[in-house]
Amino acid sequence: MRLNATFTGLFALLLMGCQTFFPDHDQAQEEQEQDKQQYLFSSFRGNGESGLHLAYSDDGRHWRALKNDQPFLEPAVGHGLMRDPCIIQGPDGRFHMVWTSGWEDQGLGVAHSDDLIHWSDQQFVPVMAHEPEARNTWAPEIFWDEANQHYVIYWASTIPGRFPETESRGDDGLNHRIYYTTTEDFEHYSDTALFYEPGFNVIDSTIVRVDDEYVMILKDETRHPPAKNLRVARSESLYGPWSEPSEPFTPEGVWVEGPTIVNIGDETTVYYDEYMNKQYGAMRTRDFRHWENISDQIEFPEGTRHGTVLPVSDEVLERLKQLP
Repeated sequence: MRLNATFTGLFALLLMGCQTFFPDHDQAQEEQEQDKQQYLFSSFRGNGESGLHLAYSDDGRHWRALKNDQPFLEPAVGHGLMRDPCIIQGPDGRFHMVWTSGWEDQGLGVAHSDDLIHWSDQQFVPVMAHEPEARNTWAPEIFWDEANQHYVIYWASTIPGRFPETESRGDDGLNHRIYYTTTEDFEHYSDTALFYEPGFNVIDSTIVRVDDEYVMILKDETRHPPAKNLRVARSESLYGPWSEPSEPFTPEGVWVEGPTIVNIGDETTVYYDEYMNKQYGAMRTRDFRHWENISDQIEFPEGTRHGTVLPVSDEVLERLKQLP
């Protein structure tokens, strides 16, 4: 069964923690030398009831709230939440956003904008409706697949009994794996399929292309014994096979979630939500193997939760900064 706009009530580039197309390191450095990049950080507050919040930065370290930290878009589909908002700018020039619309929804939210101020009608896409027992659809991200000229949307879901060997190791029986669908037009969608199965409870994956390979940052969501950390997997293809995940690179004993990636010159920063500590942390790397904790060098608006980074033009940012 293929999802379509008529049947689903419709649905919503990532390459960066949610993400836009993320160029290789040499290309990114050359572009930044020509024109200093501006960045947006999309996130939510509280439980996600208020909607989409945006912050900006010109150095990828210090972030300031836009619109006095008032929401740019309030949730209107699913169970009325807008958690984990991921925005990319596609090759069509439009901004496309996906988000978690509820704790137990079998689908996700999608909306589009030309300027990040005025948004299309929100759509709910039931990507897990074909699995009646599916318990959730969490933290969707979107990636533009240049080779195949379509968007890839991927997320974490638990289907009870699907991976019994790890079912007892999660919170409240949750035992996620990463699933995906593809679309060219946000009206027709491919059948949902398994995207990533590392052999443990996994959520909050985000992908970036670096040179000739794809790098995935993922959360090991194992509760027994506790993990709740971030790891790295690699692949020559967006659709796998993926390497064995690395050892954790986030601080030992700190529970984290919602990674997102920003590349500045030849350095890459992975931000993450230290949700138990109610603050953000960050690790810096040049090769996704050696890491430096730079959490003491970053600044975010109070209450920032599970965000993603989006490079934008000066023109786009200036319009947003002028909003009351």
